[in-house]
Amino acid sequence: MPRRALDNPIVPAVLGLLLEQPSHPHQILADLRERSDHHAAAITRGTLYNTVAALAEAGWIASTGRERSGNRPERTVYALTDEGRHELVRRLDSQIRTPEREFSRFLGAVAHLGALGTRGAAEALAERARRLRQRTADDEERLARALAAGVPRLHVIEAEYALCLARAETAWIDSVIDDLRTGSLTSPTGPATSAPR
Repeated sequence: MPRRALDNPIVPAVLGLLLEQPSHPHQILADLRERSDHHAAAITRGTLYNTVAALAEAGWIASTGRERSGNRPERTVYALTDEGRHELVRRLDSQIRTPEREFSRFLGAVAHLGALGTRGAAEALAERARRLRQRTADDEERLARALAAGVPRLHVIEAEYALCLARAETAWIDSVIDDLRTGSLTSPTGPATSAPR
């Protein structure tokens, strides 16, 4: 298994789930997708199985046996090893201590916001804000349900962080829209072409 599989950004998430309890890859995938929209979009079954194989080869996780549920095929259950727990702690400590500039597609687009023209920029941002508000409301409900169901807050703390970022982004977008509409932020040129709808 290539060493680069251990650099996959889902490694800490997989190790973190196995810190909670031993599990098989199918359940790990379901849990990752349930807990995070980011993981739902980024993880394929093949990627997860390759990552699990790399983690096992590195000695960070180990098989604890196989289980069968109903007519489903047997599934290998994995647990975190001491070495895997050490690696998880090392990675999390580093990632939490060290802020990194993370480039998003939105940031790249905002760098050229003026190309939309003042009106086009305000309309596009207003649509984004509307969608963010809807997603934020959905995420708030999902988080509230998880907490009400007894999921420990520390197990969903990343959802709180994501909500905080979404609220901050929405507030910033609202302020930019106001600046565009009042004329305190203007586009030096009009839109090059009409944006497709």
